[in-house]
Amino acid sequence: MKVLMVCLGNICRSPLAEGVLKETAKREGLDIYVDSAGTAAYHAGERPDRRSQEVARKHGIDISNQRARQFEREDFALFDRIYVMDKSNYDDVVSLADTREDAAKVEMILNTVYPGKDLSVPDPYYGGNDGFEKVFQMLDNSCKKVVETILAEKQ
Repeated sequence: MKVLMVCLGNICRSPLAEGVLKETAKREGLDIYVDSAGTAAYHAGERPDRRSQEVARKHGIDISNQRARQFEREDFALFDRIYVMDKSNYDDVVSLADTREDAAKVEMILNTVYPGKDLSVPDPYYGGNDGFEKVFQMLDNSCKKVVETILAEKQ
């Protein structure tokens, strides 16, 4: 199983989601490949935002080795599931899908906790540190559901 997390710049939300999902899967003994990307190339090659790194570290997760990259059409072939952080990310990613099967791989991450609600993970970039903690908690809950779902499908 290969899972891709996607936000706008790949420095705040999706790196956190990548780190949280990797850690959650590891704790549950689930061997999956996880990566992240952004719909824009604003920060390509950069490390995650300092505040994302800090909140991850506070929860025992190291995301400092990640590097931002832009989502590419080829990612549809590489990944089984693509989780996006908001409606804009969803629209941008789905617009690159060549097939219905590719488009069906894309889901709003919070739909794992709130099915069909299409709620967004807010971008904490312009806010304070408390926004990063709130985003972390949202992603932690969602990543637990992702792991539960994958484990259930394996049985």
